[in-house]
Amino acid sequence: MKHLIILGDGMSDHPIASLGGKTPLQYASTPSFDRLASSGRCGTLVTIPDGFAPGSEVANTSILGYDLNEVYEGRGPLEAASIGYEMEAGDMAMRCNIITLGQQGEIANHHGGHLSTEEGTELINYLNSRLGSEGVKFIPGIQYRHLLVIKGGNKHIECAPPHDHPGEQWRDLLVKPETETAPEASRMSSQETARLLNDLILRSQQLLAEHPINLRRKAEGRPTANSIWPWSPGYRPRMQTLQQMYPSIKSGAVISAVDLIRGIGHYAGLRTIIVPGMTGLADTNYEGKAKAAIEALRTDDFVFLHVEATDEAGHDGNIDLKIRAIEYLDKRIIGPIMQELAGWDEPVRIALLPDHATPAERRIHIGDPVPFTIYTPGGIPDSVTAYDEKSCREGAYGTLHLQEFMQEFMRL
Repeated sequence: MKHLIILGDGMSDHPIASLGGKTPLQYASTPSFDRLASSGRCGTLVTIPDGFAPGSEVANTSILGYDLNEVYEGRGPLEAASIGYEMEAGDMAMRCNIITLGQQGEIANHHGGHLSTEEGTELINYLNSRLGSEGVKFIPGIQYRHLLVIKGGNKHIECAPPHDHPGEQWRDLLVKPETETAPEASRMSSQETARLLNDLILRSQQLLAEHPINLRRKAEGRPTANSIWPWSPGYRPRMQTLQQMYPSIKSGAVISAVDLIRGIGHYAGLRTIIVPGMTGLADTNYEGKAKAAIEALRTDDFVFLHVEATDEAGHDGNIDLKIRAIEYLDKRIIGPIMQELAGWDEPVRIALLPDHATPAERRIHIGDPVPFTIYTPGGIPDSVTAYDEKSCREGAYGTLHLQEFMQEFMRL
C-alpha cells in the first residue's frame, strides 16, 4: 500500500459571525473533502507538543512522526536544507523574512507586500553585499522567505515570528537573549548574538528604504519591503529518515512551494518535486501539484503534498480568500487525485489535515487540535459524513497526539 498526505496549511479556523457562526471549512463547498471523510475514518490531532510555539516547522515535523524534544532545531536549519545550503560546524541558521513596517512603527505584514521571488532575491542579495561578511550571510530563498546564517551565533535568543505579531510595535519585539544560558564553546554569547541581529535589522531598514524596488512600489501605492526580520534560530538537526523509521517506505517525495517544508522533507529522506507555477498563495498551480503527486505515487511509496495558500489567507485576515483557497484545494487537488486513484490496482491510503489553525480573525497560528481523516481503500468508515473541525471530533479516532498520527497512518 502507498501513502499520500495532503496538508492544507493553517486550514483550520474558529467560528466566524459573518459566516453564520461557521468556520471557513464548514462554510466552504467541499464535496471532495466530505467524500474522503465519509469514506474514511476521522478524528482530531494535537500537533503542537507542550512547551513549543504553534509554528509550521513544529506541526509538520510532528505530523511526520518526529519527537520535537529530540530533533527540533528551529526553522532556520530546515530552510537551509531546502535551498541546498549545507550548514557547517558553528553555523546558526535563521529564517529571515523581508517584512513591511507601518508608519506608526507597527508590523504591517510579514511578507513585504507579497514580494515576488525576483524582488526578494534582488533585495536579499543587495543586503548581503552591504551587510554580509565572513560571519554573516544572507542567502536568497523564495518570495519574502530567506535565510540568514551567523557563524558562531548562539541559538539561545528570543525571537518573535512576524506572522504572530501583526499590528504590534516592532521595537518591542526586537531580539532578546535568553536569561541564564550557559556559555557555549566557540560561540558568541546570547547577548552578543542579540545585539548583532538587532543591528542588522536597523541597518537593513536604512538600506531598504532607498532601494529602487521599494521606491517603485511606493510610487505605485503598494506596501514597501522595508525591514528584515530574523527568527527561529538553530543548529544542524539530527533526524532519522522516514525510511529508517518506517520500513514500508522505500522512497518518498515532498511537494511544496515553501522552503521550510522542503527542508523537513530533506532531513526526512524525501526527494523534492518542484512544480512550475507554485507560489505559496491562492494563485498557485493546484493542477500541477495534483499531477505531480499522482506521478510520484507511481514510483514512490510515500508522498507529502503541502498547500500553503490557506495559511497565507488566514495571516492576511482575508476570510473570503481563505474560503476560496479551501475550495480550490477541494476541487483542483483532492477531486482529481481521488478520481485518478480510483482506477488503480495498488491501493493508496490518503490523509487530509491542516498542520495547525490560523484563524482569519486573529491572523496568527493557534495550537488547537486539528481535524483529520484517513481513507483506506476497502476500509470500514466511521459515521462522519463531512470534513470540518466539528464533524471530525465525532470520528472513530477520537483525539490523537503528535506521533500517534503517523503511527496510525503507516499501520499495516
